[in-house]
Amino acid sequence: MNPDLVYLAQTETTAGFLSQNNEALVKTKNRPSGKSFLMSVDSLQTLRSFTRVPKAHKNRIRRASKTTFVYACGLAIRVVKDEEHLQFLRKLTWSYSTSSNPSGKGFTESYALEKSDVIVYTAKGFFEDQPSSIYKLGKVKMRKLR
Repeated sequence: MNPDLVYLAQTETTAGFLSQNNEALVKTKNRPSGKSFLMSVDSLQTLRSFTRVPKAHKNRIRRASKTTFVYACGLAIRVVKDEEHLQFLRKLTWSYSTSSNPSGKGFTESYALEKSDVIVYTAKGFFEDQPSSIYKLGKVKMRKLR
C-alpha cells in the first residue's frame, strides 16, 4: 500500500479519508494547512511509538471505543477497535484520518468518491454515524472536548 495516497474507507464512525501524508489530505479537503488531523492507530503498541500514555489513563485508553484522546504532545490519536476497519489499518499501522465531506457539510458519497485516490469497499458500504468523543488528557485530569 502506498502511504502517500488518499484512501476512502469506512471508519468506526463515518466514511473517511485516510493517508499517512497529511499534505495530501489538506489538498483533498481544501482546508487550512495549520489545522491538525486525528490519527488512527492499529494497536496500543503503535500508540506508544507516538506518545507517552499518562499512567492514570492507561486502562481508560485500552478499554475505550470510538474515542479519541488528545495527548500532552498535541497529537489526537484513536486506537481502532472495529475489526473491519482494522483489516485495512493494519496494512498501514497508522494513518491521519478526516471525514470525507466538505468542511462544515454533511457526507456526500459522490464528493468522497471523486476526491479519493483509492476506494476501500466493505460489506457495510459508506455511511455517516455519530462522531467520536474527544478527550484531552492531563497527568491526572481529563477534559471532554467533543
